[in-house]
Amino acid sequence: MISANFPVDEDGRTYHVGLKRGEVCNRIITVGDPERARKLAQLLDQTQPPFTLLSHRGFYTVTGTYQGVPVSIVAIGMGMAMMDFFVREIRAVVDGPMAILRLGSCGSTDVAGVGDIIVPTEAVAVTRHYDYFQNPTASEDKPYHISLPVTADATLVSGVMARLSALVGTEHVHSGLNATCDSFYSSQGRDDANFIDANEKVLSHLKTVYPQLVSLEMETFMLYHLARTAQPLVLPQGQQSSIHAAAAMMVFADRTKNQFISKAQVDNIEAKVGGAILDALIQYDLGTAESLHPSKGSVWETGVQRVN
Repeated sequence: MISANFPVDEDGRTYHVGLKRGEVCNRIITVGDPERARKLAQLLDQTQPPFTLLSHRGFYTVTGTYQGVPVSIVAIGMGMAMMDFFVREIRAVVDGPMAILRLGSCGSTDVAGVGDIIVPTEAVAVTRHYDYFQNPTASEDKPYHISLPVTADATLVSGVMARLSALVGTEHVHSGLNATCDSFYSSQGRDDANFIDANEKVLSHLKTVYPQLVSLEMETFMLYHLARTAQPLVLPQGQQSSIHAAAAMMVFADRTKNQFISKAQVDNIEAKVGGAILDALIQYDLGTAESLHPSKGSVWETGVQRVN
C-alpha cells in the first residue's frame, strides 16, 4: 500500500472495496446482501458478461450496462462503517458526479406494512451513548444520541417514487424520515435479555422528536451524510454536487404489528423492484460533466473481463 492515510495499492486499487478507476461507474446501486447484487446483475445487458470483483474485505461489485448505460452494483454488508468504506473509496476512483441509490431492507414504524417500500426523504442517526452505561444510575446523559436530519437528493427521490408507484401502486410506496441505527438490536429498541441496553423508550422518544419517522435500518443516514459533505466538483460552469443519493427500502419488519417478512415475500418484492430502481438510476441527469468519467479503457466499454 502506497499510503497509510488512504491506502491504495500500486495498481490504484483501494484497500477495502478493492476497485480501481475504470471498474466502477458514475451510477451505482448499493445493497447489503451479495445475493441481491447477483439478482440485480441478471437485469443488466447480457451482450457480454459483466465485470465482477469480490474484495478481500467482502465487498462484491458487478459492473456492466443497463439499456446501454454504464451501471455498477456493489454489495457492502451491513452498518454505517461499511457504507463509509464504500462511499469514500468509490469517490476516490470515480471522476465526475455520481448518483448512488441504496436498495435495502428496513423496519417500519408507521403506516407501511411488510412488503411495502419506503423511500426516505431524510434520515437521522441513532447511536448508543457508551459513557451512559459506565454508571447508568448516576449518569445525566441519555443512553442514545439522535442526530439532526440530513436530506436525500430530492430529484432522485422523486424519480424513484414515480417508478415504484407505477410498479406496485402508490398505496405501497411511502416516504418520510428514516432512522439509521448503529445496532440492529439496542438502538432499534429490540429486547435482548442478555444485555443492559436501556432502550425501552428509544422508539417512542424517536417518534416524539420526529413524528415523521417511518423506518429504521442501518446504512442510509451515512450515505446521505457523506453525499452532503462530499467536496463539490469545480467545473467551468460553476460548482456542482459531487454525490447525489437516495434510497429505496423494502419493509421486512413491521415494528408496530411485530410482523416479519417471509422468504417468498422477499423473493417476490426483489424481483419487482430491481428493474424500477435501475430505470430511475439511469434516467437521473448527471449533467454534461458526466463526460469527466471516461469510458475508454474501462470494463464496460468493450470486451468486459470477469475477475473473481
